[in-house]
Amino acid sequence: MKKLMLGNEAIARGAYEAGVSVATAYPGTPSTEITEAIAKYDEVYSEWSPNEKVALEVAIGASVAGGRAICSMKHVGLNVATDPLFTVSYTGVNGGLVICVADDPGMHSSQNEQDSRNYAKAAKIPMLEPSDSQECKDFIIRAFELSEKFDTPFIIRLTTRISHSQSFVELGERFEVPTKPYNKDFNKYVMMPGMAKKRRVIVEERMNKLNLFANETDLNQIIWGSNKDIGIITSGIAFQYSKEAFGDVSYLKLGMVYPLPEKLILEFASKVKTLYVIEELDPFIEEFLKQNGIQCIGKEKLPVMGEYCASLLREQLLGIKEDNITSVEENVPGRPPVLCPGCPHRGVFYTLKKNKLTVTGDIGCYTLGALPPLESMDTCVCMGASIGMAHGMEKVRGNEQKRVAVIGDSTFIHSGITGLIDVVYNKGTSTVIILDNSITGMTGHQHNPATGYTIKGEKTRQVDLVQLCKAIGVDRVTVCDPFELDEFEKIIKEETAINEPSVIIAQRPCALLKTVNYKGKVRVNDKCKYCKVCMRLGCPAIVDTGDSIVINEALCVGCDLCMEVCKFGAFEKVGDTNE
Repeated sequence: MKKLMLGNEAIARGAYEAGVSVATAYPGTPSTEITEAIAKYDEVYSEWSPNEKVALEVAIGASVAGGRAICSMKHVGLNVATDPLFTVSYTGVNGGLVICVADDPGMHSSQNEQDSRNYAKAAKIPMLEPSDSQECKDFIIRAFELSEKFDTPFIIRLTTRISHSQSFVELGERFEVPTKPYNKDFNKYVMMPGMAKKRRVIVEERMNKLNLFANETDLNQIIWGSNKDIGIITSGIAFQYSKEAFGDVSYLKLGMVYPLPEKLILEFASKVKTLYVIEELDPFIEEFLKQNGIQCIGKEKLPVMGEYCASLLREQLLGIKEDNITSVEENVPGRPPVLCPGCPHRGVFYTLKKNKLTVTGDIGCYTLGALPPLESMDTCVCMGASIGMAHGMEKVRGNEQKRVAVIGDSTFIHSGITGLIDVVYNKGTSTVIILDNSITGMTGHQHNPATGYTIKGEKTRQVDLVQLCKAIGVDRVTVCDPFELDEFEKIIKEETAINEPSVIIAQRPCALLKTVNYKGKVRVNDKCKYCKVCMRLGCPAIVDTGDSIVINEALCVGCDLCMEVCKFGAFEKVGDTNE
């Protein structure tokens, strides 16, 4: 039976059919749906881990115990997981271990652009790269088999277009893999220097075997076209773009992108007159070719950033410029991303801007607080960075400028706790605002340890953020509703004025949660003075027509924040959202 599937769903199906026992992840676009889809299979234990490092460590433990395990993350998540990644290359596996990494060319949902193939090379871990959903499923199954054959983890590299594009997948049955025996072996699994030195030799021996395998495997294939003068070496989604742009030329399609098949590449290159290397992001394949004396056309004509497409390849490599059929003569206004109507973060950033505070920010929906009209967030670097950065700024500038760190509840669990420990331990005085919206919002409402539910919706122990902060050593912990603007502002002024660390937990659930049901919408009455203070909220439901303020009822959720802001009583509730 065939089924239309996202690449991420096909990865999940492949893991299921491969007999996976354990699936772990931290949600991150574009990889999130992999583990969400796996969690639907009752035969597989699945979890949202606190962060990617823990997720990979759990998967490694499952592998050592003899079960097949898969760990999924986005490219920046792999940065968090690199500590165990580099060492599991030394220990090898027992049950098969596959790490799925979704890169994000074009940065659709990421703070940077990076090429995970470089990690495969640096860690000496083989990597496969599928080019459609069927290959996503097939490559996962192959990766588990090869992982156990070569005693090594395998990495599957995805990109946003592969993860989120759909194509047909042939479904198979689950293959129940018996749990492998676990034998105590400290020489293999305890990486003290004495043992690690011996395992280092094994890693190089394994790489030699994988180099031979790369030249023989059908994962890499030459596809001769009617035009044998033009050859293209490519992989992943770039293969699809290349076929669309060049048509029936000849291709060396690489399904195994590390280690690269030197002999196969030399063979292919020797039989074509013009050789192109088409790959998104870094010149990973191209540099390998040039190191081996193979002349090719690549990044001197193609960008090292962003996504490719067929029209870009035709223009840059073939000189064929196409008419822009998407151009519009009208001056269409841009639509920048905006916090949703009713978003609990809106009251926080409105108040922070009003009080002219320096705000170190973090990764989440609330990063939008940096944009007009809220414009209150000063920095955003990576998960958990807000707290450490606030502390660092204090150590340089003292308290000449009052500052706060903002961080979501899920992000605080992910990597903010250690930053708060650092503030307390090193006598900092930063104020940290935990934006507790009761869910992992940005990636699509996944549960986390602070919600009290597992990935399967099962009730579990809930992290008590108040007690956690107090256990760290923060004496001043306040829970408040950020929509009660006067009280919230009072708390912020109090906490930023003291000379000790403090935590404010701004607690209000995400407006998109099914459990949130605001009553009634809002309209503007004749008390409006057209002062436009309400426009500072950045609520998409509040519209300035040029001579008056009106409410777009199609967007209003009835959160009442505008009623809190207006000092003239110009907003009033009408009707009921359930009617």
